[in-house]
Amino acid sequence: MLGKLAVTALTLWLLWQSVVADAATATAWRGLLTDAQRGPALAALLLVPLNWALEAWKWWRLARFLEPVSYGRSFRAVLTGLTLGFVTPNRVGDYAGRLLELKNRRPEALGAVFLGRYCQLVVTVLAGSLGVLYFVGRYLGPEYPLVAAGLGLTAAVGNALMLLPLYRSRLLLAAVLQWRPLRRFQRYTANLPHYPARVLHQVLLLSGLRYAVFTAQFGLLLWAYGATAPLGAALAAIAGTFLLKSLVPSLNALTDVGARELSATHLFGLLGLPVLPVLSASLSLWVLNIALPSAAGLLFVLRLKVLRRQKKRRPAAPSA
Repeated sequence: MLGKLAVTALTLWLLWQSVVADAATATAWRGLLTDAQRGPALAALLLVPLNWALEAWKWWRLARFLEPVSYGRSFRAVLTGLTLGFVTPNRVGDYAGRLLELKNRRPEALGAVFLGRYCQLVVTVLAGSLGVLYFVGRYLGPEYPLVAAGLGLTAAVGNALMLLPLYRSRLLLAAVLQWRPLRRFQRYTANLPHYPARVLHQVLLLSGLRYAVFTAQFGLLLWAYGATAPLGAALAAIAGTFLLKSLVPSLNALTDVGARELSATHLFGLLGLPVLPVLSASLSLWVLNIALPSAAGLLFVLRLKVLRRQKKRRPAAPSA
């Protein structure tokens, strides 16, 4: 019980620090409620449940290979993991939250969580590399065509290497586990090669749909704050922003806020957009998709059973 109260207190403190006490985020949040166009802002808000419903669907598809699990329990696990990840470095609490919601808390579940997150990363890298290449072609291509071509080739090879662990996981794990320090993680990843290709395709598709929802929300919030750009250029800047954010490790929710905003203001600045509406849209996207659902997930954290009582076994009768 003390652990749950500690997580609750820390989550509420971080929410206060990042949403209320932080001046930039508080200004953006007030602007979303008062100054922004209500229609696009409301549409972005209504997409939040769809975003996390898709993530719950992903986890449901992966968790079914570990034990029979309902979609409702998967949704609860996702929100629990989101809240615990909110207060832990690089969102490692997400692993614990989903594991604790399973009846059989097998170590293979950690590998399943990693697989879902990796699929989302693959989509982010694929789309983000295209977004970054748009800016490379626009600003470097005319003067340095060989540099632009080299970066394009590097992106193509990198994307292919990102897909390799999904469809050749058995060979990759065998190679990685040759390094002795990584052998202790073998039991967590033992189940990864057993996921069939059709499940991986479905998880990648759901990851792509989530990415589309994030992109639509960002575009709607930019519209709400009056920041407009040509559709292709805006999509490239959004994709590049998500890519750069995913490559920067976060220590906690407070440090997570800054990296995306820095990349967003830089990329959209190349398109001639003013800093303030872009900053407001990026901060509002974080508040809608991370801060509010993390607060909602506290309801599930408080009812979480971390330690389960084992049934008392009757002592065996002495043999004759």
